[in-house]
Amino acid sequence: MCMDKIKKNYIRLPMIGSGDIIDYKNISLISRFISEQGKILSRETNNLNLKQQRYLTIAIKKARILSLLMFKNK
Repeated sequence: MCMDKIKKNYIRLPMIGSGDIIDYKNISLISRFISEQGKILSRETNNLNLKQQRYLTIAIKKARILSLLMFKNK
């Protein structure tokens, strides 16, 4: 069996709904897309499109700078 054809099993999180606003103040939404170590999860894991992932990354970075989120989880 070829290793190139085997896909990795990712944890699929629910997509962002139409009523959800991606904003740095919406901590409950943002925290779903951060790993236990505090890293931003990839697009494939999040099941988001490129535009949503960009907005999410910007919102997470703003929330970290304003001390709403931690940079690392211990």
